[in-house]
Amino acid sequence: VTLVESGGGSVHVGASLRLSCAVSGRTDIAYLAAWFRQAPGKEREQVARMTWNGSAKYYSDSVKGRFTISKDNAKDTFDLQMDDLKPEDTAVYYCNVHTVPHEYWGQGTQVTVSS
Repeated sequence: VTLVESGGGSVHVGASLRLSCAVSGRTDIAYLAAWFRQAPGKEREQVARMTWNGSAKYYSDSVKGRFTISKDNAKDTFDLQMDDLKPEDTAVYYCNVHTVPHEYWGQGTQVTVSS
């Protein structure tokens, strides 16, 4: 399974960005898709996840109500729509897919939010 991310960038407070993760390979055995982020000097944290079929979604308290995870089943891509961005959202964002028995990571994309 290979994951390729796109969509990061530098924006001002209150702006929106959409990250996308293109998944190729054995997506038939994938069961979970997620987005993580890692800010300088901090641990990597999960900000959103969803079951591969989209039936259940989870958001961390820090992004709930501002970020939305979604999946395009026809294209095997999943996105993270980020609205009302804040400086504390600045981090490298990684997409993540769980299959049986492995998990896979994207290369990371930088998101910088300035005031």
